[in-house]
Amino acid sequence: MVCMVSRSGRELQRYNNMGGRQVVGCIPYRYKQDIDGNKSKELEVLMVSSQKTQRLMFPKGGWELDESLEQAACRESLEEAGVIGLVECELGQWNFISKRHGIYYEGYMFPLFVKEQLDYWPEINLRTRVWMTVGEAREVCQHWWMKEALDILVQRLVSSQQQQ
Repeated sequence: MVCMVSRSGRELQRYNNMGGRQVVGCIPYRYKQDIDGNKSKELEVLMVSSQKTQRLMFPKGGWELDESLEQAACRESLEEAGVIGLVECELGQWNFISKRHGIYYEGYMFPLFVKEQLDYWPEINLRTRVWMTVGEAREVCQHWWMKEALDILVQRLVSSQQQQ
């Protein structure tokens, strides 16, 4: 067994020119399997509870000085949701006001095609994770910018399926 620990602290945190944190998030996704284990076309996304309010959101956290955006997206998905997969092309960058600090943060979002779901992960005792449909995720997600990222992901996946 491998021991994994979440990064903590702000020593390596990146900030924008207005003093707001730069955060990176991921939308972990997979295609639902039927009873026989065959993949269907129904898309599922993975959401996690926040540490403070238990509201559901996509995994996200600070972008640190010693990592790329993609590495930060992978790390956050592993730490918060316990999933490993392929980080795909960036969905976009959003500026949003931090509810807690009242300043603009920069948020970057990526899709993560899930290849493995771990039974144990660094924040297993701090968060719950829930697979759900895109419609359910849109209903429960509290962050407008994460909903926009989800819409972009769905449009991207639909258009790639139409080209096949």
